[in-house]
Amino acid sequence: MATRSVATVFGGSGFIGRYVVKRLAAQGHIVRVAGRNTEAARGSMMAGRVGQVVPLYVSLSNEAAIQRATEGADIVVNLVGILSEKRKGDFERIQAEGAGRIARSAASHGVARMVQISAIGADAASPSLYARTKAAGEQAVFAAMPGATILRPSLVFGAEDKFFNRFGAIAMTLPVMPVISGGTRFQPVFVGDVADAVMAVLTRDDTKGRIYELGGPRVWTFRELLTWILKETKRNRPLIEVPMAVARVQARLGELIPGKPLTRDQLILLGRDNVVSEGMPGLQDLGIVPTPVELVVPEYLDRYRAGGGKREEVPT
Repeated sequence: MATRSVATVFGGSGFIGRYVVKRLAAQGHIVRVAGRNTEAARGSMMAGRVGQVVPLYVSLSNEAAIQRATEGADIVVNLVGILSEKRKGDFERIQAEGAGRIARSAASHGVARMVQISAIGADAASPSLYARTKAAGEQAVFAAMPGATILRPSLVFGAEDKFFNRFGAIAMTLPVMPVISGGTRFQPVFVGDVADAVMAVLTRDDTKGRIYELGGPRVWTFRELLTWILKETKRNRPLIEVPMAVARVQARLGELIPGKPLTRDQLILLGRDNVVSEGMPGLQDLGIVPTPVELVVPEYLDRYRAGGGKREEVPT
């Protein structure tokens, strides 16, 4: 059903954001794509009619910019998050303070619905700063907007993801596949299902003030995921367990490298299961059938196969 309501999507030019923006535009919303990378946001303009998708430069430290982005909006979705800090304090500034600032601005402008994308494992008592600040962001959002909805996805996969693509590239370039905390469990969830969950909660009053944990149909160990990636890319690489003491040294050194391939905080997260908690509502409660990894990922892992992704022809 067409509508002329306004939706502001913070972090809308990112991986999950592009899918959310596309769905909002398809339903007729005017969509403001708020973030620091307006050039990347321009790609989302193709998701709607001329003038329907509008990039806005917004820094989460700029109260006035956030106010402008939320003024007149009916819907606010916050997808902003980071996996590592460029500067000390970024987790707190972006995932905790930034989320609260957005929620308070949305409340002051009478925004009807807000969706906060958090993460499974968000926990105020976690030894991981990432997980603690995710939890602080949730608390700040609920304090300002008790009727907001929190979505906590597990590992999110899709053509542009940084998990399967990263390890597909490792399988292609390294003679071995390193494994850290191989027994840790994940419940990978398709990016399209996460975007559908955002749309679902916006249309239901019974989702207000609730937290949903989003996971796919299968729980995998980290080792199982890496083994499957090697099989799909047809790369015969031995799995080599990296001792935790060695991993800690690598993480400490990695924090000195631009891009930070592995940080000590990420190492803490790798040691903890990332699956939907028992009793927590999830995709099924929103009427969404979870998409299996096996249905989507092989198509984009093709590029990492020997021979440039050419598959054998199957006789018909």
